[in-house]
Amino acid sequence: MRKISLMIVDDHPVVREGYRRLIELQPDMTIVAEAEDARGAYVRYRETAPDAVIMDVTLPGATGIEALRHIRQYNPDARVVVFTMHQGAAFALKAIEAGATGYVTKSSDPEELIAAIRGAIAGRSIISPDLMRAIAQDRIMGNETRLRDLSVRQTEILRLIARGWTAERIADDLAISRKTVQNNHYQIKSILDLDTDAKLVWFALEAGLVGEQDGAGHPAGPA
Repeated sequence: MRKISLMIVDDHPVVREGYRRLIELQPDMTIVAEAEDARGAYVRYRETAPDAVIMDVTLPGATGIEALRHIRQYNPDARVVVFTMHQGAAFALKAIEAGATGYVTKSSDPEELIAAIRGAIAGRSIISPDLMRAIAQDRIMGNETRLRDLSVRQTEILRLIARGWTAERIADDLAISRKTVQNNHYQIKSILDLDTDAKLVWFALEAGLVGEQDGAGHPAGPA
């Protein structure tokens, strides 16, 4: 029987190895490609045409959601399962809008990722239960509408600002310039109509972008 061919997209080699070990335990699945950034994901997808892609949202340079959009533009039938540490509704909603077939958090049981892959192949969309709860809460609180106005990159920068990261650290982590971080920082405040970093932190907490375990509550100084 033909195996389900998969591509893994994550910027951490150790994480990709973890995926590989999990998937190799499945008798009907095989990994045919790996990539560590958005550009590599698009190139490798075109080269190997996998049945499904497992992709993180946060990648150096362009985001995973941008990679997802490009892949879906190339092949509207592409099946992409987002597997990420982001437990807030914002990233899940943006991934789903971009065409993600499934969205599973890395805190979920490994079986949920396997189920999401099988669901994607069968044409079903699977979202992990913790994300479904986060999305429902986000809609009740009205944060969904405001976050929708932010780009994926701005949402990620907001999350890191709320964690107390400096502009330099954010720039290094996302492989973008400090000026880009500063410009986005200003735009985020304008879009959300919030005039201080403290208010950004509270908004990020209420939206589920960060939690107390992330170190939120200590806003960074001016970026």
